[in-house]
Order: sequence, then C-alpha cells, then structure tokens
Amino acid sequence: MEKEKKVLIRLTTDQQEIEVCSQMMSVTDPWITLEMNYEQCLKAFEGDYKEIYVVETENIIAGFVIIQTCGTFSGYIQTICIDEAYRGKGFGKKLLQFCEERILKFSPNVFICVSSFNKGAIKLYYEFGFKLIGELDNFVQKGFIELLLRKTVGPRVGYSVSQIKSTP
Repeated sequence: MEKEKKVLIRLTTDQQEIEVCSQMMSVTDPWITLEMNYEQCLKAFEGDYKEIYVVETENIIAGFVIIQTCGTFSGYIQTICIDEAYRGKGFGKKLLQFCEERILKFSPNVFICVSSFNKGAIKLYYEFGFKLIGELDNFVQKGFIELLLRKTVGPRVGYSVSQIKSTP
C-alpha cells in the first residue's frame, strides 16, 4: 500500500454508505459468480448484531466488512469486500487485521466463509492463519461450495481478553 495514502477503518450505519458498499459487492467476484444482484447484496447488511465497517482512503470507500457479534459463530466475518481498484494493495490484509483485533475483544474465534472458487481470497486467509474446518455445499447458491475457516486463540468457555498474547 502506498505510504502517503492515509487509510481509515470506521464503523458506519449510514444508509448511503451501505448502498455504496452493496453496489461494490454486486459488481465484484465472488458475488458476480454467485449471481447476487444489488438487492440481494443490500439484504446482507440487514439484521441484528452486525457491525459494518468501511475502509476508506482519500475520502473514498475502498472496501468494507460486516461482522456478526452474537450467536454460535460470534466473531464471524460475514462479508468482506475490497473494491477491484484497491485489491492487491494491502487493504484486505489491513481489514482482516482490524477484524481480528475487534473480534478478539469478545470471542476467541474468528470465522469466515469463502467460496471454493475464490482462490485469491483462500490464499490470503490461509496466509493470515485461518484453517479449514468444514465445507458447506449449496450454502449461498446451489452448485457452489463455501469453505468455513477459523482462526482461534482458544476455546470459548473461560475466554477473556486478557488471554490474548501480545505480538511484537
């Protein structure tokens, strides 16, 4: 990532920003391949216990993430998307690092699903320390497989933020 460009990750509930993110999502893979249109992508932002963060540079939204904060898979990165123009520039890594730091404040597990055909994302997630824990056939769309990945610092029972080892 170019050093002179400032990158900001911030929480949003702004409907216009959510619409920008939905549009971004609907015109990029894997959502194109999964045949998810704008309206379907917009529905991904709905529901309780979701936090939506945008990553922006020079006042332009370069990507976003939706994190599920409650439930069996609390700490689930439901959706992560980097605009095509910003891919390969470190934004995805920066957003993943942010997600891990945020999620570890309430869960020892970080979960994410990735389409089996999304080789670039799979590579990034494995490099980031995620491990495959299962395959979900026909989960998002008939005929496709989603890989359920997990990165963990320990079991849920007895977990506290103080257990996290600081890294240099």
